[in-house]
Amino acid sequence: MSEKSRKNFSSQFKAKVAIDAIKGVKTVNQIAQEFGVHPTQVGHWKKLLQEQAPVIFDTVRGPKPADPSSSPDRLYSEIGRLKMELDWLKKKSGISL
Repeated sequence: MSEKSRKNFSSQFKAKVAIDAIKGVKTVNQIAQEFGVHPTQVGHWKKLLQEQAPVIFDTVRGPKPADPSSSPDRLYSEIGRLKMELDWLKKKSGISL
């Protein structure tokens, strides 16, 4: 029995094939023969592209909102507070390092 390895296609290749299929200039069989893939695969990639297309344009552009929990001043103040608590606990427990 011969073992065939699966072909792995890049996302750019899949997109190119799917766009050609969506254009409708050529039949699915012609596109499949041109790119060396199975016609069913061309149809699948075309369907995926059509389903995912609305999501592509849903993203909002512009600067991302700043995360207040990651501001340097807040982090430094948190470090200072934790250090003071640690010192107080060491003093209360009698541990000296």
